[in-house]
Amino acid sequence: MATVSARAGAAGVPAGERGATLVADRVVAKIAARAAREALRAACPGDPTDAHATVTVQRRDVRPPFGEARLYVAVELGYPVDIGAHARLVRRHVTERVRALAGMAVSEVAVRVERLHSPLLADRERVRVR
Repeated sequence: MATVSARAGAAGVPAGERGATLVADRVVAKIAARAAREALRAACPGDPTDAHATVTVQRRDVRPPFGEARLYVAVELGYPVDIGAHARLVRRHVTERVRALAGMAVSEVAVRVERLHSPLLADRERVRVR
């Protein structure tokens, strides 16, 4: 078994050719989804439903060290709720967590409300909008 120290392995290779660290899009999406759920749970601690978030990542590799992400977050909210305040909270928390955990700059977090659910109407028939 051969071992190579970090100093010996990097000595002959210039810094720009040693490789790079890339955080996969699915990892960024998982971080963002978890952060969105954290924000929603903190905003509505009494909501019996589990917070739901789906995230899509678009990456631009223009900013060091790990690139820049544009995130699209879809959430479900309890009703009645201040949608704008919850969207701002999700945007802020997702941006902070992705920057802290993935080291990526976040240029945009677009929040889409996919569904509103009401615990008061859970037993009743669903209303369809056409």
